[in-house]
Amino acid sequence: MKSSLILWVSLLVLILGAAPACSQNGEEPKGTGTAVSAPAELREGEQKFNANCSTCHGIGGIGTTQGPPFLHKVYEPNHHGDVAFQRAVANGVKAHHWQFGDMPKITTVNAEDVDQIVKYIRWLQKQAGIF
Repeated sequence: MKSSLILWVSLLVLILGAAPACSQNGEEPKGTGTAVSAPAELREGEQKFNANCSTCHGIGGIGTTQGPPFLHKVYEPNHHGDVAFQRAVANGVKAHHWQFGDMPKITTVNAEDVDQIVKYIRWLQKQAGIF
C-alpha cells in the first residue's frame, strides 16, 4: 500500500508538472519549475500552509511520508468540507483514511488562519482537477 501511494504521488507530481494550468483571467500562471504560484489573494494562505502544514502534507499539498496529500478526491469539499479542516486543526484527527497515524491538534494557527489555508487548498485542488 505504501509503495502504491508513493507511485500515485510521483505520478501526480509528474502530471501536474507537465500539464499547463489556467488562471481565471485567461493568463498563463506564473511559477518556478513545476510549482504554480497562487493568485495574490491566496498567497497569505499559501505561506501559512507552507509554515504550518507542509511538513506533513507537502509543499503544494502533494503529501509526504508523514501525512496524506490534499490533492486527493477524499479531501474534496463534498467529503471533507471546510469545517472539517477547522475541526482537524482545533482537535486533531484520528487516522481513518490513511495509515500515517493520528493528526495532532495544531496550536500555531487560529480559525482565521485556517480559513486562509483552506482557500489555498481548494485552489490547489481545482488546479489538480479534484473538483
